[in-house]
Amino acid sequence: MYKVGVDLGGTKIESVLLDDGFDVLKRKRIPTPKGNYRQILDSILSLILEMSEDVSDFSLGVCTPGATSKQTGLIKNSNTQCLIGKPLKEDLENLIGKKISMENDANCFAMAEATLGVATDYDLVFGVILGTGVGGGIVIDKKLYSGRTNIAGEWGHHTLHPNGNLCYCGKTGCVETYISGPSLESQWTKLTGKSQRLPEILSNIDNDLGKKWKDNFLENFGLGLANVIDILDPDVIVLGGGLCNIDFLYVDGKESVYDKVFSDLVDTPILKNKMGDSAGVFGACML
Repeated sequence: MYKVGVDLGGTKIESVLLDDGFDVLKRKRIPTPKGNYRQILDSILSLILEMSEDVSDFSLGVCTPGATSKQTGLIKNSNTQCLIGKPLKEDLENLIGKKISMENDANCFAMAEATLGVATDYDLVFGVILGTGVGGGIVIDKKLYSGRTNIAGEWGHHTLHPNGNLCYCGKTGCVETYISGPSLESQWTKLTGKSQRLPEILSNIDNDLGKKWKDNFLENFGLGLANVIDILDPDVIVLGGGLCNIDFLYVDGKESVYDKVFSDLVDTPILKNKMGDSAGVFGACML
């Protein structure tokens, strides 16, 4: 059966058509309409129709920012604000006249890396998104594990520091408030008085303030993923998102994780992803 995948991102919507051998037959990206739910629906529908116009039977998967509530069927926890509280899955199914598999971006990332990417030789894969937010997905034997209430893998909202930084979710001390891109930039501003973007920060961490910033980053990165390993003990951790390109996470970062794991043997590979920013659309196909 052919597979159509759609990745709904904050800036682009990407769609792809795969054959049974996972070869790409069609592929297209368009800008995401800003703040208009109906336009987003129409854009996704247009891409699906274009991808599937020459095939008679296909499965359909959609990757979204945020998750679909099992209780209400509505989108929650999305950084694309116009999606929150909307029945995206139901609306798309009504428009296309076909059942859809829908998961959030971290779950689709994990699926892509476990089935087509760097983690194909591993049974239990934990996929990590480190970017504007912090997310995660769990794949076991090439099948997505979403959990009882569809929040499995959400390590970004584990509490690192009780009474710590305030998070948009209403709690304090969440992982995301310490090691996401915006939080790291905010910490740099507090430390140095300079408002700089992450690439510029990373080129200026050879002094004492830079070392302090980096040490704090590594400490929180280590705590967060050590907790994941203690609970899940995955065969591999795959990093994605914009921060996955920070080289020291695979050396100093891994050492920080290993130092905090509750075991006398720690050898969990921490790998950079293979699929890049197209992981979401291929993961959607794999659903």
